This record gives sequence, structure tokens and C-alpha cells, in this order.
Amino acid sequence: MSILEALIFGIVQGITEFLPISSTAHIVITQILLGYTFPGLGFEIFLHLASILAVIIYFRADLLTIIKGFFGYITSRSAEHRTSFYFALYIIVATFITGVLGLVLENAIRDVFKTPPFIAATLALTGLFLIIIERFARLGNRTEKEMTFVDAIIVGLGQTISVMPGVSRSGATLITALFIGLNKDTAVRYSFLLSIPVILGSTVLAIGDFMEGSIIADIGVASLVIAFLATFVFSWLGIVWLIDFLKKSKLIYFALYCFAAAIFVYFYLDNRFIIDL
Repeated sequence: MSILEALIFGIVQGITEFLPISSTAHIVITQILLGYTFPGLGFEIFLHLASILAVIIYFRADLLTIIKGFFGYITSRSAEHRTSFYFALYIIVATFITGVLGLVLENAIRDVFKTPPFIAATLALTGLFLIIIERFARLGNRTEKEMTFVDAIIVGLGQTISVMPGVSRSGATLITALFIGLNKDTAVRYSFLLSIPVILGSTVLAIGDFMEGSIIADIGVASLVIAFLATFVFSWLGIVWLIDFLKKSKLIYFALYCFAAAIFVYFYLDNRFIIDL
């Protein structure tokens, strides 16, 4: 992989990872446009690690509060730690549901739904749900203090859908969280924090590639470094921009983009381009 290709992949991954527009679909489109195919899942997961590092650093204060509150409530049962304790449990519950059901669904759809029409359909579906949430659903005002285990289960089920190519993980969790009545700030925060255990868990898939050194051999050390740094920087910028955007603007703009991407995928991509996602 050339330095320029590594830079492009890093930028695309970073920008699209946390926006509700499907980073997987955009990485696939980028591979097709560049005429490059990743050797296995290792490189994609490597890029995801850079995105997660950006989330961990950006939300470090929130993570520290949740971790301290979780163990503080266990040891003292103090009321001040109760919200953080249960919020941590809600993250664990949603992650567990996604992990178990995601593995089942991923095996079931591995060779069935990786076609341009299906990816186009899931992009369009994401856009449709974004419009429904923005235009027709009444946005809630519940915070993490009012959350329940039912909320965590529903969001976990919503997040599971993102194993389908073209369905954005952040979009699925954000839409589901807003649908159950969480306010935008809580929904966005919950979505970002949920990405940490989910994506870290997926790194298990890349252990073989790293141990065998195939990623380094296939991609190159310099390209890996450039791709990682680009992904980290643009993931950070994406986080900052999305949080600010949702305070001032509407989800319908993401919906319109998803529709445009769906049209492009359906009419301009061919079945022969589909790769091992």
C-alpha cells in the first residue's frame, strides 16, 4: 500500500466511523475507487483501533467517572455513584447482546448480503430512519439517570443490526437511543461509549494477522503508521464536529447523504467488486 493510499483510507475511516453514514460502506467504496483490496480483516480493525483511541482520549473524563462510580457504588453503595454504576451496566448489557447476536448474524449473512443492491438498501434504510426520527418521532428528554435495562437491551439489539454491510453502527445506536426517548446529548454519549467495548472486542479477529506479521508484510510499516495517525486525527475531528453539529442542526442532512450514497452504490458498483468485509 502506498503512503497516499494509506492516508486516504485513514481519512475516510476517521471521518465516517462515528457519523451515521456507515464507515464500512465508505471503506468498500474507497477500495473500489482505488482498485485496492485489503488482505483480510486485520487492516480494517487496525484502523478501528485508532478511532477508538480517539474516543477514549476525548471521553477520558466520562470514562474515569463511570469507572470510579462503578466500583465506588459496589464498595460503598453511595447514592452519588448510583448513576455511573448503572450507566456502566447499561453499556455492558448492550455490548453483551451485540456480541452474542452479532456473531450469529455475521456468520449467517457472511456470503448472502454483501452485494451492491443490499448495501444500497441498508444505506437508504439508514437514511429513512434518520428522517423518521427527525421529522415524525417526538424527541425525548431522558438522561442516563432515567435509563433502564430495557433501554440497554433495545439499544443493544439496534446496534446488532450494524453487522449488516451498509448499516452504520453509530447510526443504529443513535437512532435507537433517540427512538426510546433519550435526549440527544445522552444518546450521542451512550453511542460513543458503546463503541469502545464493541470495537475492542472485534480486535480478536485480527490477532492472527498481527501474530503472523501479515499486516506489516502486506501493508508496510510506514503506511500503517500514516493510516493510523490519519484515522486518529480525523476520528477526533469527527467526534468534535458531530457533537457540535447535533446541537445546532438536524439528522436529515445525514439522511440525504445516505440516499445519495445508496444511489451511487446501486448504479455504479458491480457485484464483481464485492470484497470480504
